[in-house]
Amino acid sequence: MTPLIETTRLILKPLERSDAGAIQAVFPRWEIVRYLTAAVPWPYPEGAAQHYVDNVALPAIAQGQGWSWTLRRRENPDELIGLIELRDVENDNRGFWLVPEWQRNGFMTEACQAVNDFWFKTLGREVMRVPKAAINEGSVMISRHSGMRLIKTGKKEYVAGLLDYQLWEITREEWCQRQ
Repeated sequence: MTPLIETTRLILKPLERSDAGAIQAVFPRWEIVRYLTAAVPWPYPEGAAQHYVDNVALPAIAQGQGWSWTLRRRENPDELIGLIELRDVENDNRGFWLVPEWQRNGFMTEACQAVNDFWFKTLGREVMRVPKAAINEGSVMISRHSGMRLIKTGKKEYVAGLLDYQLWEITREEWCQRQ
């Protein structure tokens, strides 16, 4: 079960089937998708958000292998500004995106703090590993800020093409010592 999580400035609302329309409206932007895995279709077709919610995210949640939240600012809880999810997948435990207008305000760092706490303290997981495109400076900064360390590099296909890839890691013990 994915709980509602509230932070100082955000409401992390568990993903619902009805969120697909709002996702479809804000997600298909190059600034958001370019550093996501090449499995994301581009150009993003009509109905792709509903397909993702119905056939990827909600089944993972139902199987206890995924936890997904829409991100909303407390001051405007009806506006979806991003998505963050945890996955019980080897070497790919957390992913997120945020609309460009709200980037560089610390919102994703705040959301990551909350879901990392959930991963380690509620789910009791021993390690979190997060892959990313090396060129995605904002995402790299979030990993550094949260105490993660770079453990692997390579090449990987992203929506923007073949890019340098990084895998970041933090253990539960390391995370809890930072709190």
